[in-house]
Amino acid sequence: MSAPADNLPVLLVVEDEKNTRDGLRRYFDGKYDIYLAPDASAAMNLLESESVDLLLTDMRLTGGTEGLDLIKRAQALPRAPLCILMTAYGSEKVAVEAIKRGAYDYVTKPLDLEKLEVVLARALRSRKVESENIQLRQELDKKFGLESLIGNSPAMVEIYDRVRQVAPTRAAILIEGESGTGKELVAQSLHMLSPRRDAHFVPVHCAALSPQLLESELFGHEKGAFTGANERRVGRFEEANHGTIFLDEIGEIDAATQVKLLRVLGEQAIQRVGSNQVIKVDVRVVAASNKNLEVLVRDGKFRDDLFYRLDVVRITLPPLRERREDIPLLTASFVREFARQNGKKITGLSADAQEALQHYEWPGNVRELRAAIEHGVALCRGERIGVRDLPPRVIGQSSAPDSPAGALAPASLNLEAMEKLFIERSLRLSDGNITEAAKMLGISRRTLHRKLKALRL
Repeated sequence: MSAPADNLPVLLVVEDEKNTRDGLRRYFDGKYDIYLAPDASAAMNLLESESVDLLLTDMRLTGGTEGLDLIKRAQALPRAPLCILMTAYGSEKVAVEAIKRGAYDYVTKPLDLEKLEVVLARALRSRKVESENIQLRQELDKKFGLESLIGNSPAMVEIYDRVRQVAPTRAAILIEGESGTGKELVAQSLHMLSPRRDAHFVPVHCAALSPQLLESELFGHEKGAFTGANERRVGRFEEANHGTIFLDEIGEIDAATQVKLLRVLGEQAIQRVGSNQVIKVDVRVVAASNKNLEVLVRDGKFRDDLFYRLDVVRITLPPLRERREDIPLLTASFVREFARQNGKKITGLSADAQEALQHYEWPGNVRELRAAIEHGVALCRGERIGVRDLPPRVIGQSSAPDSPAGALAPASLNLEAMEKLFIERSLRLSDGNITEAAKMLGISRRTLHRKLKALRL
C-alpha cells in the first residue's frame, strides 16, 4: 500500500466483510487516504505504525475482538484517532457504551454513505480544532510558562520549584525584586501553571495611575460616578474573575485604595465607583514590588493588614548581578530572538563582548540585558556581536581591573582625564575606526573629531 498523501486526512476502515470494505474504499477514494483492515489485530498493527486521523470500525469483528474493545485500545495510543462505530444493532445503549469507550460518534447499518460522510467530516473538523488548541496551548506555555524564565543558577532553580509548588493553589503571592528582574514573567507563569489558566491574566501597573484612576481601573465605575465617567466601565477585578490579577508596584497605591483593596481580598467582592451593588468575584491575587514592603509598613506608608493578606507566599527574584552564570543563557536566547526578527544570521557574541557583559553591573537587570542585545544585533555586521556593537554604557563599565579604563577612580582622575581614557579605549576597541568609536561613545563623528583635537589625541 502506498504511503498516505500529505494533503489528505487518513481514514482506517476496520470491517470483516470484504464487499463493505471495498465499497467504502471506492466511495471515499480521493477524499481520504484509506487503510483497510479485516480485524482488530491488523488494525492495531496499522495504528501503531501509521498516523491515522479517523478510525471507522464495525461493532462485530472476527477474531474475538469487538469494535468497542478496539476503540478502547486505539484511545490508549500516544496519538489516538477519532473513532466512529458502525453497528447493525443501533440503540441508545450501544451509543452510550461507545462514547464511554472513547468513540466520537456511531452510525447504523445498513450504511447511509452520505450521512457517514457528514459524520466523518464533522469528526475531522473536531480533530483539527483540537490540534489547533494543543498547538496554541504549547505556544502559550512557551511564551508564558516556565520556559520564559531562563537560567540554571541555584537561585533560579529554587524559584522554578517554588512556582511549580504554589501555582496550583489559591494562595496570594508577593513577588519582590528590582525593576527588570522579570516579576511579570513569574506572575504569568503562576497563572499558566494554575487551574485558572483558561481564564484571564489581568496586569495592572499601579504606579502609572493616579489614585482616582487606579480605583476606577481596579473596581470599575458607573456612568456619572465622576466627571468624565460617560459610561459604565467594568473594572480589572471583574475582568479577572476566575483568573489572576497581577498588581505590579503595589507599594505605590494610596492609603484609601489600600483600604478598599483589603476589603476586596477579605470579602472576594467589589463595588464599582458610584454604585452600592456588591459583585462577587473569584480572583487569585499576585502582587509585585521593587520596594521592600516591610520597610514601607514600618514607615507607616503601607497597611500591615494588607501586607499580611498579600504576603502569603513570597518569591524574591535576585538581580542579574547576583546570578551572572545565567547571562550566557539569557544572551543566547535574546540573540536568537532578535536575529530572527531582523533577518540576520548571528550565531552569538565574541569572547570580548561576552566578557564585557559579565563585568557590567546591570542596574536594569534582565530588561537592560535584553535591550543591550537588541542594540548589538542592530549594529552587528558579521556573524558575531563584538564589543563595538554593545551600548557605550556597557563598554564603559566592563573593563578588567588592570586595564586603564578599569582603573578609573573618581578621586584620582578629573573629568578631562576620564574622558580621554574612554576615548582612547573606544579607539583601541574599534581598531582606530572613528565612526565605530563615536557609536560606542554615543556621540557624533564630528563631536569625536573635535574632542580628539582638544585632547591632542
